[in-house]
Amino acid sequence: MDVHPEPAPEAFGEPESGAGAPLDRRAELSEFLRTRRARLKPSDVGLADYGRHRRVPGLRREELAQLAGVSVAYYTRLEQGNGRNVSAEVLDSIARALRLSDAEHAHLTHLAKPKRHKKKPAARPQQVRSALRQLLEVMDGVPAYVVGRRAEILAWNPMAAALFGDWAELPAAERNWARLTFLRPEYRELFVDWEQKAIDIVCALRMDAGCYPDDPRLSALVGELSVKSEDFRRLWATHDVKDKTHGVKHLHHPLVGDLALQFESFRLTDGSEQSLITYHAEPGSPSAESLRLLASWGTDATRAGTESTTQHG
Repeated sequence: MDVHPEPAPEAFGEPESGAGAPLDRRAELSEFLRTRRARLKPSDVGLADYGRHRRVPGLRREELAQLAGVSVAYYTRLEQGNGRNVSAEVLDSIARALRLSDAEHAHLTHLAKPKRHKKKPAARPQQVRSALRQLLEVMDGVPAYVVGRRAEILAWNPMAAALFGDWAELPAAERNWARLTFLRPEYRELFVDWEQKAIDIVCALRMDAGCYPDDPRLSALVGELSVKSEDFRRLWATHDVKDKTHGVKHLHHPLVGDLALQFESFRLTDGSEQSLITYHAEPGSPSAESLRLLASWGTDATRAGTESTTQHG
């Protein structure tokens, strides 16, 4: 079994042209806090709700400040994007008042107190370790791939190609889950709950943006998708973030039909900011049999399914 060869370093490196302007961290912080505040009702946090007399959705700034134990002026400055000198303790209090998840709390911290990255690591080419590539090789019968920053697909095994399409046929820049999900119609057909897949991708990109607001490739990707996809613009405006590490994906493959597959996401701890994603079916299930059929077809599976659909459509 061969894993697709690693793309040339320049394929995912910083582009010479077409890079987007850095995301405005202050605007990101402002909108994130505003949208988190807007989703909370006074009754959610034990405050009186005056119904139709309220002029703003969700909590008022003064209500949120009271819950967090900070002055209204202090919170207002923070929500206006001025996170300079804010303490971790204050951010913790605001996170509790807003009832943020762990992923949202981390995102808030990244926006308010950004880390200083040396030598612009976000722009460096993403390389997959040889041992990890060997692991993909021996995962026979299990669709698996490695994804990096900006939802870039960096390496995969033949079972992943049989399930999701032969990414080797795409230019390196197109091997990206965000572009595939929002810009390619066949992926709307592949994912039964396409909306949830799209939400997951946008949430992951939002987390990337919090960690690397100065990443020109991420800014360019967001700009491209915002122009080309109304769905992306809608979901990006929610400012939602989450870290989804496991679950079930329902797929409709053009060759074998419906599959229900468990997915697991293993975050690497080597500092590469990459994750190994695997899919498997419940033993003895129809989906397990479908995976075995896909394995027999290999990378021709999606192409064969598409041709079959065209001939009988």
